[in-house]
Amino acid sequence: MSNLMKAVQIKQFGGREVMALNDINVPVPAANEVLIKVKAAAVNPVDWKIREGYLEGMLAFEMPLTLGWDVSGEVVEAGADVNNLNVGDAVYSRPEITKNGSYAEYIVVTATEVALKPAALTWQEAAGVPLAALTAWQSLYEMTNVQAGDRVLIHAGSGAVGQFAIQLAKLRGAYVYTTTSAKNTELVLGLGADQAIDYHQEDFSELKDIDVVFDTIGGDTLANSWKILKKGGRLVSICDMPDEAVATSHEVSPFFCFVQPNSEQLTELAKLADDGKLKVNIDSEFPLSDVAKAHERSESGRAQGKIIINVSA
Repeated sequence: MSNLMKAVQIKQFGGREVMALNDINVPVPAANEVLIKVKAAAVNPVDWKIREGYLEGMLAFEMPLTLGWDVSGEVVEAGADVNNLNVGDAVYSRPEITKNGSYAEYIVVTATEVALKPAALTWQEAAGVPLAALTAWQSLYEMTNVQAGDRVLIHAGSGAVGQFAIQLAKLRGAYVYTTTSAKNTELVLGLGADQAIDYHQEDFSELKDIDVVFDTIGGDTLANSWKILKKGGRLVSICDMPDEAVATSHEVSPFFCFVQPNSEQLTELAKLADDGKLKVNIDSEFPLSDVAKAHERSESGRAQGKIIINVSA
């Protein structure tokens, strides 16, 4: 193995032009880390928001920074204290977001953030799971605790997070409404949604007595979601911090989810995938040299599933 690898990095915040494909040293795993040969990575909106500098005040980054925080690959080296993973293991992860990411031929990840890859999924499909599916899991299972019989509204059900959210809510036995465009109605119903609301033609805010709202859009969508909740309902947003005072006035519970690495939850998601209970839709694939085009696709807001970066065969 060469001591050098290709990695897409930024040296400053800015537009897509600040990304460069560089030759850098292969990282060396610490005692509690594994070195993963990256097979595939995925692009998420947080990637280009970090690149633009939107999260500079929230998180501490060191430059140059390798982007990308979804990965599937093979363990090629394990630190001295790692006993849950072995060289040769096929794995996937959503690594710690302040560290160098997965737009690279190799990545070091803390072993407790890594789980065995779902055997039923390709490298590309597996790379598309961690960040989006963990976001849905932590929002619906941990924060709002969706239960059988709950009436749940998931905004933007055709997006990557929305697609996993629909499936996870249905697995809990919820009745699922989701907002989407008419062209994506078949997609969201195929994932298990009970009712699709075409946001071009229908007003979701006419719904009543909703138990849980999962906001993936923010702004006016979040503002118009409070009144549809029943008293004692729950709202979780992944975009804007919900207003506690507004929540109190509606007698509902507000939550904000900024997804965290979690290998145990990844293991549970892998079981669901291997049991055929979790579908992964891929929108598009790009080589490592075309990350700028992948970001452009993500920024368009039109992706119907995961945007994948193919790193190695």
